[in-house]
Amino acid sequence: MLSTTNIAAYRFIQLSNKILPTLQISFKEKAKELNLKGTVLLSVEGINLFIAGKKNSISSFQNFLNTFSYFQNLEFRESFSSFQPFKKMLIKIKKEIIPFGLDNINPIKSTAPYITPETLNNWLLKRTNLILIDTRNTFEIAYGSFTNAINLNLKRFRDFPMAVKKLPEEFKKLPIVTFCTGGIRCEKAATYLIKLGFKEVYQLKGGVLNYFEKCGEGYFKGTCFVFDQREYVTSS
Repeated sequence: MLSTTNIAAYRFIQLSNKILPTLQISFKEKAKELNLKGTVLLSVEGINLFIAGKKNSISSFQNFLNTFSYFQNLEFRESFSSFQPFKKMLIKIKKEIIPFGLDNINPIKSTAPYITPETLNNWLLKRTNLILIDTRNTFEIAYGSFTNAINLNLKRFRDFPMAVKKLPEEFKKLPIVTFCTGGIRCEKAATYLIKLGFKEVYQLKGGVLNYFEKCGEGYFKGTCFVFDQREYVTSS
């Protein structure tokens, strides 16, 4: 029985350093009250969260997030498991909600257009020159990826800036779609590609998790690695 609800969400939004400790305390208290486990990362650039618990508790936490103007109407990726995949609840304040290592990459100010999983399927069928770039690391990609997606052989996400500089120069004129597990890495990656002069860059909205929800396995072969005790999720 899939008794545990798992949610993931992120948002790039400007938060002040002053408010982060207050948010951290509030989140800890609410998560404890609802017996939730997982990880919430808070930063001046936004929020990134992975949380699991009973469905009613998850719904209560989502309602709690909506009481903050900057977290209203977050888009959640939802999945289910037969057990609690996290050992504890961690609320951390970080420099970045996803480490990239470059201060001049700011999706709050400028980002690439999103495309839906359905649009990606259509493009993969009709646009023969489409380039898919996997922004995840090699360990994750070993579990599965989109057919013919480019593997940059990243050990960690902050290696992306150096890796893409080795791409063929002609790629700058071709349509490119970046993707990752839930959307956060490909958002920073796509922003960086535009800064490098790539002319037509998109990002897969909600990442592989959203693709599974909307399109099933589709053009994705294998499973999607997740950073908890489930190890991976599938399209079904």
